[in-house]
Amino acid sequence: MRCQPLQGGEKMKFFKNYIGLGILLSLLLLIAACSKDSTDAEEPSDEELDNLNEEGFPIVDEEIDLKFMAGQAPATNPDWNDVMIFNEYEDMTNINIEWEMVTHETLEEKRNLAFGGGQLPDAFHSTSMGSPDLMKYGEQGLLIPLNDLIDDYAPNFKKVLEENPEVEKIITMPDGNIYSLPLMGDPDFLSYRIGPKPFINKKWLDTLGMDMPETTDEYYEYLKAVKEEDPGDNDGVPFGGPNTESLFAYLKGSFGLSNKGSSGGLIDLDPETDDYRFYPIADEYKELLEFMHKLYDEGLIEKNVFSIDHHQYLANSSDGKYGSIVWYSPTQTMGEEVGSQYVGMPALEGPYGDKEWVIVMDPVLGPGAFAITSENDYPAATMRWIDYFYGDEGKELFFMGIEGETYELDEDGNPEYMDHILNSEDGLSYEEELAKYLTFPGGGFPSVTSEEFFKGAESSEESLASADLLSENLVEDPWVSMPHTKEENDQLRGFGTDIEKYVEEMREKFISGDESLDNWDHYVNEIKKMNLDEYMKIKTETIERQFED
Repeated sequence: MRCQPLQGGEKMKFFKNYIGLGILLSLLLLIAACSKDSTDAEEPSDEELDNLNEEGFPIVDEEIDLKFMAGQAPATNPDWNDVMIFNEYEDMTNINIEWEMVTHETLEEKRNLAFGGGQLPDAFHSTSMGSPDLMKYGEQGLLIPLNDLIDDYAPNFKKVLEENPEVEKIITMPDGNIYSLPLMGDPDFLSYRIGPKPFINKKWLDTLGMDMPETTDEYYEYLKAVKEEDPGDNDGVPFGGPNTESLFAYLKGSFGLSNKGSSGGLIDLDPETDDYRFYPIADEYKELLEFMHKLYDEGLIEKNVFSIDHHQYLANSSDGKYGSIVWYSPTQTMGEEVGSQYVGMPALEGPYGDKEWVIVMDPVLGPGAFAITSENDYPAATMRWIDYFYGDEGKELFFMGIEGETYELDEDGNPEYMDHILNSEDGLSYEEELAKYLTFPGGGFPSVTSEEFFKGAESSEESLASADLLSENLVEDPWVSMPHTKEENDQLRGFGTDIEKYVEEMREKFISGDESLDNWDHYVNEIKKMNLDEYMKIKTETIERQFED
């Protein structure tokens, strides 16, 4: 029998009807039993261990069946019950997975229903579970702690933790337990970890007779020249993007902001005092907004940047409309003919000599990519099943497929997709063709994205070159993301969410001119009145936990 926590009303009724000491002792025994069930759920049974091989394949001698709930991104294969990669892995392991595919639109709802009393799967795969849910359902015993299972049955992932101590800090919840395995980017795969990158139309730059911009002022002069002289003779747009966020992120390091990296959120260190700083109310932040407003007001940023349809942005890119972008691989997003005109830009020096690239994602891109539930009768076998995808052999299978069917080795021994993947006979895109065989398109998966096996935009020649250029000014010793406690999350869902939403809304208004920067003091005072002191207290305490032994 599974123990369920007593709810508030049930407790009151219990104590009203039964008051004796014996009943109280019984209640304590019941609570202890429930607590024991939740913590012991990770222990494999003797029956499971008798059937389990500690290494190699198959993972189990006699076949077992497991049920997984999986997030179905639009780009992925719609049915993992019959897809090449998992059909192959089923034969290798003797573990049959029944996949419940859940679209991203209904994923949170279906996941909550399962936790709220519905039928729990044996594991959640690619369901993008955040730290608050991991903490909540881990403490309730619905997700089992994985610490010992990792030690005993996950040599690949254990090696990842040993080589990257920050990863263990990020995925360990405040109660000391690890409840999930993460989506990761290889710490050395810088092109992937820094996300969208700045590119400039080198052909237009040469036509204008200008050198590569090295400062924010020189960048402004280039954008202005594109508008005034139209070097492409196509009504070119100086800067284009699907939003202003990528340009804002590029320029933050030029104004001395976010100087401990992107994982600090809206907090960094004051360069004068070395104290924690909420930088959206700093003078440097105001100056950055003034600079971006000047670009927008003078028509140097695409006018409909706040509302442009993403497909329209991609169409404009493919037509060679933009003099500058902060986005992904130009040749992959624009095509070879247009994209080859673009080259990477360096970090820009700002008005006070700041020159940093500050956007560096944690190696852990999503902490809750794979979690095992208390329903699972085979936790050790399940851990062995998922651990394979954190080693080189498993990553090759997951990202490349099967040699001779989806990839071949080049003359240097590197895996490369076969022609029928790159040039679909059905006229499908590269990702659409891949999805016939593999499941990683769409993201959210439990594995490690590495340059060797991931053949996406971040692995393109120009993306790697751009990352190498930006690395010269990469932020030093960036913070990592640390999970909040349940109490902290409860508070931040209120005033914390309000503060962050207000900052984002006002940033767009200041850049577009819908709100005058003459009203800056009012903006700052509004934020302070939204419980900023408590927000800073919670956030800085969380940041400091990463420095604890």
